[in-house]
Amino acid sequence: MYLNQFPVIDLPATGANIRRLRQTKGLSVRDLQQFFGFEEPQAIYKWQRGQSLPTVDNLYALSTLLDVPMNDILVAADFSDICTMSGGPEPAAHLFYPRAQGAWRNFKAA
Repeated sequence: MYLNQFPVIDLPATGANIRRLRQTKGLSVRDLQQFFGFEEPQAIYKWQRGQSLPTVDNLYALSTLLDVPMNDILVAADFSDICTMSGGPEPAAHLFYPRAQGAWRNFKAA
């Protein structure tokens, strides 16, 4: 029996959250591009589409810019949805974090 479920980030929901928070602050994608010093805005568009996540340092900077804690940017995936998608709880972690699959199987309640 597993005591805790492996936490997984919902990439599309996190991307939508980044877009919403950016718009609430009245910032454009170009504003974020300039803030981060990116030559092109593609990374920000990928974040907003849920195709990738900001690096930890960029997530921290984004949270400062948006004036919210990092945890308010990230959206946790609903575990029941992941189980439905993957066919059960054990293989769920590999959907988002392939290297975590082994850790997931080895996790046991103390």
